[in-house]
Amino acid sequence: MSSKQEPEKPKRKSNFSRRGFLQGVGITSGVLTTGVLEQEAEAQSSPHIAGPGEVPITLQINGKPYKVSVEPRVTLLDTLRNRLELTGAKRVCDRGTCGACTVIIDGKVMYSCSVLAIDAQGKQIQTIEGIAQNGKPHAVSRAFVANDAQQCGYCTPGFVMAAKGFLDHNANPTMEEVKAGLSGNLCRCGTYMGVRKAVLDAAKEMKGAKNA
Repeated sequence: MSSKQEPEKPKRKSNFSRRGFLQGVGITSGVLTTGVLEQEAEAQSSPHIAGPGEVPITLQINGKPYKVSVEPRVTLLDTLRNRLELTGAKRVCDRGTCGACTVIIDGKVMYSCSVLAIDAQGKQIQTIEGIAQNGKPHAVSRAFVANDAQQCGYCTPGFVMAAKGFLDHNANPTMEEVKAGLSGNLCRCGTYMGVRKAVLDAAKEMKGAKNA
């Protein structure tokens, strides 16, 4: 006796698809992610944003406070020269390579063309205008004159500041140490030997003054 097979029922097509699932997850995740990111951004956002116009700042330069208003993009070099009339630091390369704009910030020799004025707030800034001692030129400045360590003189303020910062950390250097210590400053007139001898002479004078 043969059994009669019933015809197979057509399979119901499911509304579920892998593509639809991924699209749904993508949309949902996007909404959730966007919401979380927006909340995190709001939580981490600074309560005060400086700029883009001028903002008031105070700079401690040579032991005195200077109040000035500058755009956040303005460098310390341009602020010194154009706003505060402290023109010892020179603008030459404006790329942090020649050292003509050298100043000392919190005891560190730095290129003022590479520091934003707004970032220099709260730090002790020393320029060549402020290194004289008791109304007399600094020992480094005197040594530069005595050793004819300048020709056109345009790079001299940067060299003097670099030399002072170097001697503040190395009171008894060798000629090779002086050469390496001042390697970040360039002299287009080529008075390097005079500069290095001046630094060695200044070191002796400063050391003698400390021992006196």
